[in-house]
Amino acid sequence: MLAWIGFGKYVKMESRALIEHSPLMSWIYDVFSVATVAHGLGTMEIVAALLIALRPISPRASTLGSALAVLLFVGTLSFLFTTPGVVSTRAAGVPVLSALPGQFLLKDLVLIGVALWSLGESLEALRRNRLAREQ
Repeated sequence: MLAWIGFGKYVKMESRALIEHSPLMSWIYDVFSVATVAHGLGTMEIVAALLIALRPISPRASTLGSALAVLLFVGTLSFLFTTPGVVSTRAAGVPVLSALPGQFLLKDLVLIGVALWSLGESLEALRRNRLAREQ
């Protein structure tokens, strides 16, 4: 799924509307073009997915990929707090997420959970490999 999202950044998906409102990341468009940012993010997502998939062969590579995915999702989740229009209305005092961008961004809560799980699995595989070499 992460690779699929990354490939989408080469076709049409770009996150300018999200990034330009972020106090931490809005500067990036002063340095790089919209296409360069989209392709850079897409490449990082594809690389993270490929590294995660290497866990049976290289837990160390998978650890790096999982950590990269966590960082990418932390960045994306930060947009929940910086992008206008995330909360569209309030129902009985409860904030309601808009379909775009709110609900679109919310999927990253699940994806960061999967990335953290993958990171833990990779670290455990590294630990088992280290113990096996010591015996």
